[in-house]
Amino acid sequence: MSRFKQRPEGSTWGDFGPDDELGRLNLLTEKKVLQAAAEIKVGKVFCLSLPLDLPGGNVLNPRRHPPVLSATYRDGTPYMNIEASRIQKDAIDVLCDDQVTLCMQYSTQWDGLCHVGAMFDTQNDGQLRKVYYNGFAAGVDVHGGEHASGAHADCCGDGSSFAERLSVAKYAEKGMQGRGVMVDLARHLGLGRTIVDGQTFINLLKTEKIAVEPGDMLVMRTGFAETIIDMGGHPDHAILEQTGAVLDGSDETLLNWITESGIATICCDNYAVEAYPAKSTFSILPLHHHCLFKLGVPLAELWYLKDLAQWLHDNKRHHFMLTAPPLRLPGAVGSPVTPIATV
Repeated sequence: MSRFKQRPEGSTWGDFGPDDELGRLNLLTEKKVLQAAAEIKVGKVFCLSLPLDLPGGNVLNPRRHPPVLSATYRDGTPYMNIEASRIQKDAIDVLCDDQVTLCMQYSTQWDGLCHVGAMFDTQNDGQLRKVYYNGFAAGVDVHGGEHASGAHADCCGDGSSFAERLSVAKYAEKGMQGRGVMVDLARHLGLGRTIVDGQTFINLLKTEKIAVEPGDMLVMRTGFAETIIDMGGHPDHAILEQTGAVLDGSDETLLNWITESGIATICCDNYAVEAYPAKSTFSILPLHHHCLFKLGVPLAELWYLKDLAQWLHDNKRHHFMLTAPPLRLPGAVGSPVTPIATV
């Protein structure tokens, strides 16, 4: 049985090949990397990551907890400030070695293409199945929870995730480097909560004369991450719910623009990129459905964009080189990232 006999209307399934796991990242070509490199004029570098222990607590998502750092152990001894003379007589070295328990999407992150799928009749037989981008299936290509069995039971029988296909590690192998395009929603709409529909977004692009081309990596500042930093690891959920612009994932004009623009990724400094709960009745995350499930457009959240956005504004620019590979961890559904912008 083929993986899919029919695909969602308007999707890119199969457009990049029957076994494609990259989606629109295929548009990050060598030519696109060279175009991005041409945006480097002064060699200034910006770190676009929050400290990975922010936002703090788990009020944004009760499933996700802050990272826990600890020493590695040898023979019951924690390896922090350990004299190497314990291992080799007269050695002068002092050793530190640590490990971390980390929720992959706690802070600055990428969503993998298997982060959000849908119930869809891939075989055109009237039966809905749990599937992800390009028809990859739960229990066959993406394992975990009740789907863990057979050869995969050992790795994920406890309910953890294991993406045999569509792992975010594929992004790392691709390289995740291209031309970033900044849209500073906070500068134009303020720091309060605004739900941005397609026409508002398109009008802003026209007003600012921001050119967006196929293969560009769209980057949007809302001010949300800046508020997270100001809260110092003690986020106030009520205040954050009223902070920063969010995209209206149920707006067809916006979804059509994402399709027609050919953008490779959407990177934002807020949580979830889109408004939640959404106005949609068919999906709780319609922008995720459109981008991850249908188009193969990776989403990124909780990036820190204030300093880069200010520099671009001061220098009357919108474009820059963006380098943002995730961890190359096979099987991972999402990943922390330390994005770097070069101007």
